[in-house]
Amino acid sequence: MKTILTLALFLSATFAFAQADKDLASQVEKLRLALIDPVEATLSELSSEKLSYGHSSGKLENQAQFIEALVSGASDFSAVAFENQTIQVEKNVAIVRHNLAAVVLDGGNSNSIKIGVILVWQKEKGQWKLLARQAYKLP
Repeated sequence: MKTILTLALFLSATFAFAQADKDLASQVEKLRLALIDPVEATLSELSSEKLSYGHSSGKLENQAQFIEALVSGASDFSAVAFENQTIQVEKNVAIVRHNLAAVVLDGGNSNSIKIGVILVWQKEKGQWKLLARQAYKLP
């Protein structure tokens, strides 16, 4: 009987972690798509009001600045891919790491970039929200 109970607890815990990973992966994908086609309401829904958004250049933005830069076209992505992504969930906090490969438009000129990114997500009222992001230059 103990073995069956232990197995049932293990399977339910495994399912809960798999569901958290799936829910978070869905939010990360929504973020990727929102970088290409930014909509203020979507970006607001995905990010925390306490967002700290760091660029590989050292520039730091809060939630309002992050949203404005995308919606206004100051940050203009025509293509974005998240490569080699890993997700680590611990209760209501998660760390997502990936390489961002993108095509950005700057004054009509197209430039390719590839940077490393770490995202920190926190569950707020049952919803995963982007709390922090830091990009860094790859060697």
